Amino acid sequence: MSEIRFLAQACCDAVPAMAGLDTDTKAALLRDMAAALEARSADVLAANAQDMAQAAAKGVQGAMLDRLRLDEARVAAIANALREVAELPDPVGQVTRRETRPNGLAVERVRIPLGVVAMIYEARPNVTADAAALCLKAGNAVILRGGSEAIHSNTAIAAALHDALRAHGLPTAAVTLMEDLRREAMVELLQLTDLVDLAIPRGGEGLIRFVAEHARVPVIKHYKGVCHLYVDRAADLDLALDLLVDGKTSRPGVCNALETLLVHRDVAVDFLQRAALTLRERGVELRGDARTCELVPDAKPAIEDDYAAEFLDLILAVRTVDSLDEAIAHIRRYGSDHTEVIATRNEAAAQHFVQAMRSAVVMVNASSRFSDGGELGLGAEIGISTTRLHAYGPMGAEALTIERFVVRGEGQVRHAQSRVR
Repeated sequence: MSEIRFLAQACCDAVPAMAGLDTDTKAALLRDMAAALEARSADVLAANAQDMAQAAAKGVQGAMLDRLRLDEARVAAIANALREVAELPDPVGQVTRRETRPNGLAVERVRIPLGVVAMIYEARPNVTADAAALCLKAGNAVILRGGSEAIHSNTAIAAALHDALRAHGLPTAAVTLMEDLRREAMVELLQLTDLVDLAIPRGGEGLIRFVAEHARVPVIKHYKGVCHLYVDRAADLDLALDLLVDGKTSRPGVCNALETLLVHRDVAVDFLQRAALTLRERGVELRGDARTCELVPDAKPAIEDDYAAEFLDLILAVRTVDSLDEAIAHIRRYGSDHTEVIATRNEAAAQHFVQAMRSAVVMVNASSRFSDGGELGLGAEIGISTTRLHAYGPMGAEALTIERFVVRGEGQVRHAQSRVR
């Protein structure tokens, strides 16, 4: 038996113990994990400093370095996320639908755990705790395969989570951290169809495509976040400017940051000049179409690839459009089904935009930065699905369960001749 299969088998063997935990025990476990993480905070920060130094030496910079970085506030936020997940409703055992058939059969749809979830991610140490918390809340076990750039941070966080599992007499294999970071090992994991129930890659487009191309197990995919803000002719321009600044500049290296601004021609003169001044002060480079460049002379001419780009940087593609329908057509052509925003005071325009969008999250007069599991009430998120499967959009604990049918009868048979006389 290979080392990867051995680890996956141990994780699979831990599933019954996790699936059998009641709501109060799971909540206590997650609270104790938060406390254990806080107790090991110094170790976690020291490990992260080691990862940061090695990443800097390798030339890592920008968005990836920001995602890798931990400080006291971020460690505290990870612990708080564990506590928030602890207090969420338990999805396991929820009856989502109940009906009685004409023949008297009582048919229920009941949520149950998925089993073993393989989490594949890059330079986000917080995912180690978030993924573990959500998987355990849903009665699953998890195999964590983080990136080499965060191995020391991930190991330190996993050690804290294991402290709590041991304290509750539960198998530490329920949260398995892979130490073999070779791509060959990841491919082997992704092909263990008898042990792994779902793979969730979280990181750059290259990683996600690699996982999707090599996996034999089901995969939740989210290639990139090309998020749009459309400023309608009926928009409150002060409100729209706030959405733009927050969506583009608050943290440009994340998948829910704005990458493209679409502005209706009727408000373009006023809004684009104000927006350009505000964004220029914050170091944002604008790349616009011809009409935008006429209004904002220091904007660079955009090429077509700019409208499909996930910059993850202080760069914004801009286009002036003639109508709401033109904005919708642009998003359908260049979007990534992640998050789209409309700024408007016209309810009919807002409803048309919502109905026309296929994206996982659609915002009306709210920042794209709210497209996040924690902000949308999930406590934490294990990822964002832009794959139209059982989950779409930010995924929390409920998305890590599936529905099955439970049927209760009183001896009903489908065919009368089946009865023994």
